[in-house]
Amino acid sequence: MNGGDAYGAMEAQYIRRHHSHETSENQCTSALVKHIRAPVHLVWSLVRRFDQPQRYKPFVSRCVVNGDLGIGSVREVNVRSGLPATTSTERLELLDDEEHMLGIKIVGGDHRLRNYSSIMTVHPEIIDGRPGTLVIESFVVDVPEGNTKDETCYFVEALIRCNLKSLADVSERMAVQDRTEPINRH
Repeated sequence: MNGGDAYGAMEAQYIRRHHSHETSENQCTSALVKHIRAPVHLVWSLVRRFDQPQRYKPFVSRCVVNGDLGIGSVREVNVRSGLPATTSTERLELLDDEEHMLGIKIVGGDHRLRNYSSIMTVHPEIIDGRPGTLVIESFVVDVPEGNTKDETCYFVEALIRCNLKSLADVSERMAVQDRTEPINRH
C-alpha cells in the first residue's frame, strides 16, 4: 500500500530496503514519502530528536522522556486537542545516525492506535540542483474494532502527512535562514 502516492524507483528501493513490516490479518500498513528542499543533515537534526517531536509535529504539545535517549527510552507525549487522544506513550526502537533511521513503537496512551510502530528514514537527494532530502515514513497498526483497514490507514496517513508537511516547512525555513543545528548525539 502506498497511501495513494506514486513511488519512483528510488523511493521504492528505499521502501523495500528499510520499510518492510510484518503484518497480521487485522493490521494495515503503508509508507508515505516527502521531498524537502533542505539538506539531509538539517532534516535529520529534527527527526532524530526523540525527546523533541513538538519541534515539527503540530499535534504534540509536550514531551517528557524517561531514559537516556538510547534504544528503549520511553517518551510521554501530550496531544493537542482536536485529535481523539490526549496522551501517547512511545518507545524508541531504532536510532541510526549513519543510515538516518528512526523507529518508534507506541506502548500506551488513551487512543485507538494499538500495536503501532513506525520507521522513518531520511535520504539525501538533489532538488532543482540544490541539496534536498527524501523522507519516508512507514507504519503498521492494528485495525480497531468497528473500523476497516482503509479507514484506519486513511486516518494514520492523514496524521503522517500533516507531520511531514510540518517537517518540510520547519526544515525549509531553517535552510533559508541557514540555521543548521549540530547533531547532538547525547
